[in-house]
Amino acid sequence: MQQSHQIAVINAGSTSTKLAVYKDAEQVLSTSLSHPAAELDAFATIWDQYDYRRGLIEGYFAEVLPDWRDVDIISVRGGNLRPVPGGVYRVEQAMFADMKSGLYGAHPCSVVSLIAYDLGNEHGVPVVTVDPPATDELCPWARYSGLPQIRRISSFHALSQKATARKECAKRAMVYEDSNLIVVHMGGGISVGAHQRGKIIDVNNALDGDGAFSGERAGSLPNGDLIRMCFSGQYTQQQMLRLVHGQGGLYAYLGTTDCLEIERRMESGDDYAREVLYAMAYQVSKEIGAAAAALKGEVEFIAFTGNLARSSYLMDWIGERVRFIAPIALWPGENEMQALADGALAYLRGEVALTPYQ
Repeated sequence: MQQSHQIAVINAGSTSTKLAVYKDAEQVLSTSLSHPAAELDAFATIWDQYDYRRGLIEGYFAEVLPDWRDVDIISVRGGNLRPVPGGVYRVEQAMFADMKSGLYGAHPCSVVSLIAYDLGNEHGVPVVTVDPPATDELCPWARYSGLPQIRRISSFHALSQKATARKECAKRAMVYEDSNLIVVHMGGGISVGAHQRGKIIDVNNALDGDGAFSGERAGSLPNGDLIRMCFSGQYTQQQMLRLVHGQGGLYAYLGTTDCLEIERRMESGDDYAREVLYAMAYQVSKEIGAAAAALKGEVEFIAFTGNLARSSYLMDWIGERVRFIAPIALWPGENEMQALADGALAYLRGEVALTPYQ
């Protein structure tokens, strides 16, 4: 009989931290800790949030985990690392030098990775991360931008995309490593990945907001207008970065990122809200077409995940434009917690080896 394992899972977002306890692949406890903007505004950097976030994380686990000796492993969402292949990684000191350098972006998942690492050291529990956001399997041609000074990079919802791809492949009795498919993560950011035989060979940089515009990200913008805006004297660098990542997309047009609210406006006769949401679906459809071209049209299915995949409007509008490419599969909602648990479990069972961080 196979040994049972207990896994603590930590997934940090900008304004929340999701925590869970799994017994093997089954979630037995979970919570989502909210971090109001008024509280986060007190911290100048994400690293200043260490004590604040750690206190909340420790407080929850103290209630539900009487003894850390019963925990076999901690699985945490990866931080802003250097580009690495997908896989399961042991969280180690070398990672934090990269996270703190700022070269690969700044996100609270970095400081929460450090919290998980410290908790693991204190309680004698190994800590891993699975398919971190910096997962980089791009083909050589996907790295060219058009200017040698700028190289396209891979920064997206790798954990969610890989988990969704594997689940749909398993449902269809397909082997992920032998399949060609497209996965679309639709949330605050939108990423469209071309998966070729287990590698994501092309994907938009969703962290910086490239590709289709999304709930809060501006998407790829007209170059000339963007440059003129940057040099207009009206905006600082930080303000421009905030406009394209945080205050762009649906938020910029409609003042909200809540798709349900937008749909209510549409149903009340707001034609502008309908046009904006349709424009987002239109742009996502074009990104899917580009991903299909990257795969030379050899696409076995297109899978959608993320909270916006719950919208029947978006799925219908996108479907009518891309259904000719391949069958559509829906995995709406949040799949990252399960993916973190599954990756850690596969490692504990010896089904996958740790990928070295180098």
